[in-house]
Amino acid sequence: MSVSHDPKAMAPIPDDKQPLPVDSEVAGTMAGLAKDAEAIYVASNWKLVWWRFKKHRLAVFSGLVVILITIVALFPDFFSTQDPQETSATKAFIPPQGIKFFDEGGLSPFMYNVEGKRNPETLAMEWQIDETMKIPVRFFVRAYSYEVLGVSETDIHLLGVADSAGQTQIHLLGTDRLGRDQWSRLMHGSRVSLSIGLVAVFLSIFFGILLGGISGYFGGISDLIIQRLIEILQSLPPIPIWMALTAAMPRDWSVERVYFAITIILSLIGWTTLGREVRGRFLALREEDFVVAAQLAGCSQMRVIFRHMVPTFTSHIIATSTLAIPVMIINETFLSFLGLGLRPPAISWGVLLQEAQNLQSIALAPWLLLPGLAVIITVLVLNILGDGLRDAADPYSQ
Repeated sequence: MSVSHDPKAMAPIPDDKQPLPVDSEVAGTMAGLAKDAEAIYVASNWKLVWWRFKKHRLAVFSGLVVILITIVALFPDFFSTQDPQETSATKAFIPPQGIKFFDEGGLSPFMYNVEGKRNPETLAMEWQIDETMKIPVRFFVRAYSYEVLGVSETDIHLLGVADSAGQTQIHLLGTDRLGRDQWSRLMHGSRVSLSIGLVAVFLSIFFGILLGGISGYFGGISDLIIQRLIEILQSLPPIPIWMALTAAMPRDWSVERVYFAITIILSLIGWTTLGREVRGRFLALREEDFVVAAQLAGCSQMRVIFRHMVPTFTSHIIATSTLAIPVMIINETFLSFLGLGLRPPAISWGVLLQEAQNLQSIALAPWLLLPGLAVIITVLVLNILGDGLRDAADPYSQ
C-alpha cells in the first residue's frame, strides 16, 4: 500500500504568509477596546450623555460653580456676616475690607479696622484703614439668628468676627448709602434672582411641553390655534411688553405678590421657542414604530406622550432649560434695575444695582457695581454649562 504525499501540503509557508505574533500589550489593548465598545453598546442614554459631558472640562468646572452658587442661594444667612436689612447712618459707604490670612505668628485671619471722619467742608464721611487695629476673623461663629429653610433656627455663620459681643463688624464688600452690608445683601439676592429664573423656566417648560405636545400630537384645529398664538407672542417686542405689564402692577402689592407676578410674566413669552421644538419632535415621533406599538397595546394618550415620547428628548429639554435660566435672570435684573420689577424691601441682584444708577453713587462707592459682576459670572457659567449639556445630549456629536 503506497502513501501519496501532496507536494503543496509539504511545501514550507513563505515568511510573508506567516501569522504575525501578537504582543501581550496589544492584546490587552484590543480586549479593553472590545470591552469599552460593549459597554457603550449596552449603556443607557443618560450614561452616554454623562460620558460625553465629562470630556468638556470647562462645562464640568462651570457645573461646580453653579452648584456652589446654588448652595449659597439655599443658605444665604449662613454665608452672611450680618442682617441684610440692618441699617446704620454712621456706616454709609464703608469701603470693602480685605481678609489677611497670615499674621506675624502664622495663619491667623484678620482685617484692619476702618475709621471714619467727617469732612468739615463737604460733611461727607471719609473712611481710612487703621492698620494699628486688627479685627480677628473666625469661621463658624455665632451672630444673628435665622431659620434654615424655614425648618430649624440657628445662629451659626460661616464667617464673622471673633468678638462674640458683636461690637465690631466686618464688611467684605463694603456698605451702601444706608449702611447695609453689601456682602450679606448679595448673598440674599442670589436666592431671589436664581429662584425667579428657576421658577420661570419651570413654568416655561411646562407650557412648552404641554402646548407643543398637544399641537404636534393631535394636530388639526388645536395645532392651528397654538401655532398662531406662538406667532403672536413671538412678534411682540418682549422688553416693552414686560415693562408695561410690570408697571401695571399695583404699587401697594406685597413683595410676595410682586415676586409671583414677575415670575408669571417672564414665563408667558419664554415657552414659545420650546413649544415649537416640542411640536417638531412630536410630529416626527408620532409615526415611529414604538409609538404605534404603544397605541395598539391600548396605552392611553397621556401615557404614550409622557411615558414613551417625552423621555426620548429629555436631555434636550434639560440643555434648553440650562440655557434659558440666564435669560430669565437677566430679565429680572434689568426690570428691577429700572424700578419695574422687585422693589425694596425685597433683595435681588437687580434691586442691589438700583443703588448704582447715578454717577454720584458710583463715584463715592464703586463697589456698588459688584452685584453686576455676580450676574455676569452666573450667566456665563450657566451658558457654558448649557453648551456642554447640549453637546453631550447630541447623539451625533463625537
